[in-house]
Amino acid sequence: MDMLSDVVSFMRSGRPSSARVSWRAPWGVSFRAAPGSAGFQVVLRGSCWLIPPDGEPVPLSVGDVVFIPHSDSFGLADDPARPLVESDCASHSELFASAGFGGAGPETVILACGYQLDLGRTHPILASLPSVIHLPATLGSHPELRAAIELLAAEIDTPRPGTDTVVSSLLDMLQLYVLRAYFETQDEPCTLSGWAAALADPAIGRALDAIHRDPARRWTVESLGAHAGMSRAGFARRFTGLAGQPPLAYLTWWRLVSGARMLRESDASVAEVAERVGYGSEFAFGNAFKREFGVAPGRYRRRAAVV
Repeated sequence: MDMLSDVVSFMRSGRPSSARVSWRAPWGVSFRAAPGSAGFQVVLRGSCWLIPPDGEPVPLSVGDVVFIPHSDSFGLADDPARPLVESDCASHSELFASAGFGGAGPETVILACGYQLDLGRTHPILASLPSVIHLPATLGSHPELRAAIELLAAEIDTPRPGTDTVVSSLLDMLQLYVLRAYFETQDEPCTLSGWAAALADPAIGRALDAIHRDPARRWTVESLGAHAGMSRAGFARRFTGLAGQPPLAYLTWWRLVSGARMLRESDASVAEVAERVGYGSEFAFGNAFKREFGVAPGRYRRRAAVV
């Protein structure tokens, strides 16, 4: 798997939720901060205003996508001066649902999608994102994202056999397309920083993809540098400067979170998991795992089974 695919695969826990919500003016709603969650708002019909936690209100129109990656509070309203009423998100936690609120005025229809994140394994790329990502609906831009939105809205409007699987898959696609669109629409490569810059850098991007595609390989800084087409020292400096940690530290972290996922989602023995993520022995894997997660692999698996 490439890096962005891995990020989407690892980022959430449990089932996502989505709803097609009709708001009729006058209306204004605030969504309180929900630790361990991320969400999308997509305008399907009409227009409204995004009230971010900081900064000026942002006008939204049909096709606009808003991604809130850090569970920050925000508001939506038909008018930026409208008083906001707190939303009860708990009542809209289904995989897909429809609802209507507000008065009797002009209608705005919004597709709202939410994820629960596993904070113990959230990829650092998410921490590098701003509190609000706004992707305006520019004609001809990001056709895959637009297609995923249309398919998702259609499935929620008219549920049919298989809709559960379709909606869940489309939500993953939407997450991937939003991240891809965001990284592709940054102004200039020279203004990028952190993980955005790491992904945009061809050499470091090749090294990251190599780690994600084959974490069990006996990578060294020299071999990763060769994969990136750089000298050992130059690669180590650039990787650390962009990703915020040395290449082998990132490799170790990725092996361990990959191992944690296998422990939760497969019946493979601890020894098999250790081998699959690149450890020469169950003992070495167990020690490293306990340093990262605070518990031994077997106990971690038992806890995950209870949850």
